[in-house]
Amino acid sequence: MKDLVAIAEKIAAKLIERRQTIAIAESSTGGLISASLLAVPGASAYFLGSAVVYTRDARRILMDIPDDAMKGIRSASEPYAKLLASQIRRRFSTDWGLSETGATGPTSNRYGDAAGHSCMAVAGPDLAAMTLETGSADRQANMHVFAATALNLLLQNLSR
Repeated sequence: MKDLVAIAEKIAAKLIERRQTIAIAESSTGGLISASLLAVPGASAYFLGSAVVYTRDARRILMDIPDDAMKGIRSASEPYAKLLASQIRRRFSTDWGLSETGATGPTSNRYGDAAGHSCMAVAGPDLAAMTLETGSADRQANMHVFAATALNLLLQNLSR
């Protein structure tokens, strides 16, 4: 967790310096991204909220994304990650939105993605997304790598 908090500290410094805010929508990391950001003292200056969007019901209830908005988009994909990041940003009226969705393992998810597959996105002035394939079935290790990668994606976009 210390390495995640080290990344979060860099993010916090940039957000506080700019007086900007963020909200998080995460799935297979189960709150690890949010916990990393909240572990930094002073998080209330930039962290407005988060949602663990692990199921279709969570997507509908927490994110207000109805099934018809998902036509042509499948979970654990870059388009879905972009939708989540944009929607969490909009729902919390933040400067930034960060999302993650994937398959931690030890088996594939119901959409056919192998364990170790994750898509993440940042919504801010621009919209950026990426896909990560760890090739590992280690659930906890994947959660950690997914969270670190998402935080680093955010840091890269904050540094532009």
